[in-house]
Amino acid sequence: MTKPHPGARRKPYGVRLAPYGFLLPAAVLFALFFALPIGYALWLSLHRIEVKGLGLGKGAKSEVWAGLGNYADALTDPELLHSALRVLGYGLVVVPVMLGLALFFALLLDSERVRARSFARLAIFLPYAVPGVIAALLWGFLYLPDVSPFYYLADALGLPQPDLMDGGPLYAAMANIAVWGGTGFNMIVIYTSLRSLPAEVFEAAKLDGCSELQIALRVKIPMVAPSLVLTFFFSVIATLQVFNEPMTLRPLTNGIPTTWSPLMKVFNDAFTGGNIHAASATAVILAVATFLLSFALLRTSNRRTTQGASR
Repeated sequence: MTKPHPGARRKPYGVRLAPYGFLLPAAVLFALFFALPIGYALWLSLHRIEVKGLGLGKGAKSEVWAGLGNYADALTDPELLHSALRVLGYGLVVVPVMLGLALFFALLLDSERVRARSFARLAIFLPYAVPGVIAALLWGFLYLPDVSPFYYLADALGLPQPDLMDGGPLYAAMANIAVWGGTGFNMIVIYTSLRSLPAEVFEAAKLDGCSELQIALRVKIPMVAPSLVLTFFFSVIATLQVFNEPMTLRPLTNGIPTTWSPLMKVFNDAFTGGNIHAASATAVILAVATFLLSFALLRTSNRRTTQGASR
């Protein structure tokens, strides 16, 4: 066992506590704005309001223990299932189109033949800087037949004028808002990964006679697979949490119910129906489902990455 050097001095007490002092503000903010709300939501989800008599007077309403009753009611509520299916259909449109466009633009900007690369990168990314509510309002008015210039042009040209705010086209209309706003962010992530790749690999591929398309498909895409997995992971989470687009468009049409998405159902139960306990239980279920799905996706991608590296 080695003994400490005689000349070595122990650090002063204040110096040893300095790292914890730097971490303290972040820990306090984490506890106040993340851990505490989660704990309060869990507590609310395990209670319910019990009404005695007509519910009038002091003490007529009291908060009592409900156990897992709120969770059972939420899981058997058909509206939650319907909203989850709507979001699933919405995600099947948004995620492939958005990531496909992001990958296409990233590969295009990484090409040596592209001019005005900085301007194009900024132009593609700029819609992401527009807040989601404002973007939904802008597109919502473009979808309305009475004020949309697209309907005016279609009428002048004698083209059909589908109602984008009802039925099946509604999914495409809301997906368009998400794709318009999210493609730029995912493109930046993929493009940054492409720029970090060693140039020697591409030069060797060119010497072997590979074209730009072959280099993109066989070299660049496999090498940025971790970034593609990351963007897919973020896109799935954002899809499960969709709220701004349907909530903003709902006053403009009768085709969007108050429970169109799971988060809209939570909002409706909490602030319209006044049942904060049922809304908390639904929110916890959504959080757990999101965590399990994210864990499964990451586990699957890590397994495939490990298998690919071992070959």
